[in-house]
Amino acid sequence: MPNILVGVAVRVRVIVVTFMCGAIASLAASQESRDGQSPQVAEDPVATLVARLDLERYKATIKALTQFGDRRQGTPRNQAANTWIQAQLERYGCADVQRMSYRYAPEPFVDPPLGMAGGMPRAIGGGRPRGTRVPMRANTDPLRQPDVALRALNSEPTEPGPRDQVYCTKVGASRPDEMYIVSAHMDGQGWGDAANDNASGAALVLELARVFSAADVKTERSIRFALWNNEETDYGGARAYIAQRQALQGREDPPGSGRYPEPKWLGLIQHDMLLFDHGMPRADGTINPEQRTEADINVEFQRSSALAEQSHALAWLFQAANEIYATDYPVTIGNHMASTDSEMFMDRVPSISLRDNERGVQIGSGWNPHWHQATDVYATYGDKDFRLGLNAAQTTLGAIGRLVGATVLKPH
Repeated sequence: MPNILVGVAVRVRVIVVTFMCGAIASLAASQESRDGQSPQVAEDPVATLVARLDLERYKATIKALTQFGDRRQGTPRNQAANTWIQAQLERYGCADVQRMSYRYAPEPFVDPPLGMAGGMPRAIGGGRPRGTRVPMRANTDPLRQPDVALRALNSEPTEPGPRDQVYCTKVGASRPDEMYIVSAHMDGQGWGDAANDNASGAALVLELARVFSAADVKTERSIRFALWNNEETDYGGARAYIAQRQALQGREDPPGSGRYPEPKWLGLIQHDMLLFDHGMPRADGTINPEQRTEADINVEFQRSSALAEQSHALAWLFQAANEIYATDYPVTIGNHMASTDSEMFMDRVPSISLRDNERGVQIGSGWNPHWHQATDVYATYGDKDFRLGLNAAQTTLGAIGRLVGATVLKPH
């Protein structure tokens, strides 16, 4: 193995072993406390927080987002969804809820590579497809949506012009100047109600914001919960965020206040399609109707990014957290992160994405027949599918909880 790879592997192992040892020690201490041997030691606070996630709440949040149809950018339904998201975050008590404004002016249409969404060229980052399977395209035919009411809602035209997106912050107690960004895009397309792509990811971010914003939860570092807009075009919301806020990182404002409107970015974790891992298509093109027992959560980084080593280490931390905190489905790590908002950040901060399948080969080659299709509606998915998304939430909450030093305050 080349020396540079040996060095990377050693550093990754050190980070993961440190993470695992801390988590296992916390769990051991909590077990002692439960057994009455060491009553002064509190239970693992991250496990306590993970237990506050609930399948029915997660499903209800996805369902609520689908009331706005596909939430396509530049439409009244997109704005209505952003207003609903803002109200939810405010209700949860998340600090500094913001509607960040920007403008979107689409570039001239360029026919995208097969399997890519929208009319904008996308970065090439997925694995190389094999075989002769025809790559998927996003559905653009409204008549493929049999639900007349949903078809009418999704018929609202998109117009260039002003856009906005919502984010809020859990402010760190001792390191408010540093943060992890937990994100998902809230817009969709394909003439469904975008239940998987991407109400599943947006609901995960909202549920984590709810858990971390509880009055009895303290974190040492900050967490930003961001719901990007315009992902289905050119990652317009993520691009705008970087343009407006990257230079503000770590600046105290006003000086001496202890307030940091844009803490330094430590890592970005994107969530994009989390429900459907029914396995590869059969020889006749059909798909297993139920979630397979071998389903997994794909945690991906981009090996060609400037921060590939650090992003890989972050992915391993998520796998370690999954081993401890997720109830059903394991993590698989891949190096082909592509076609989601984290691409815009990957050369600026360690970045990973969580998905139900690898974006480049599996989703693009038909492993998910509902991707950007009229069938991507809430009713398509069952509890086994929603549980895969819940396991992704458990994984992210477990990893982020330990990275930011989360604790649960005991009542007086």
